[in-house]
Amino acid sequence: MRDHETRGVTVEDKSNQKFWDQFAKLYAPFMKKDKRVYEEVCGYIRPYLKKDRKVLELACGSGQLSFRLSQHTKSWLATDFSEKMILEARKRGEYENLTFETADATSLPYEDHEFDCVVIANALHIMPKPEEAMKEIYRVLKPDGMLFAPTFLWREGKQRNIIKRMMSAFGFRMYHEWNQKQLEDFIEEYGFSVVEMKLVYGGLAPVGVMIAKRTV
Repeated sequence: MRDHETRGVTVEDKSNQKFWDQFAKLYAPFMKKDKRVYEEVCGYIRPYLKKDRKVLELACGSGQLSFRLSQHTKSWLATDFSEKMILEARKRGEYENLTFETADATSLPYEDHEFDCVVIANALHIMPKPEEAMKEIYRVLKPDGMLFAPTFLWREGKQRNIIKRMMSAFGFRMYHEWNQKQLEDFIEEYGFSVVEMKLVYGGLAPVGVMIAKRTV
């Protein structure tokens, strides 16, 4: 592992982390309503996973993807910047190839080219600085490594202003709202080529299941 790089922690960072710490105990029960959506998302990712792959998951929450997909890999390290969210995930169990730990996606303590795949689900749009996470993802991935980034696309289809206002009232904040093309452009800007993008409907907003490859 490398030493953490020093970076300024902004008010937005602290506010964002505080919200997810407070929401941690409710997160898993809240997400049960989207079980079908997560199953469909996993269905698109699963064919790209192999038993010899070492996977890093960022912003894992309480393990909605971790438990479903880790069985198809050699190892799965699931991380989240909320320590309380990691505690909730660990309550659901850890397995021989699945472990949970706290890590900041914008300043990762892992070696260059350490992982075959990186997963970051429904997180880029709620990060104050998603570009910093993308730089770190590129760094820790092996050449030709795979990125799986399912992301809520709030600009796809009808606007959900009422839902967004209600979520905002509880302290939830989105820093970026993309449609499919905008997300593809954002991912490619940081050294990735898009392999495919599937839209999954049924949750708060359409989920763009972004599958991309690190360019050498």
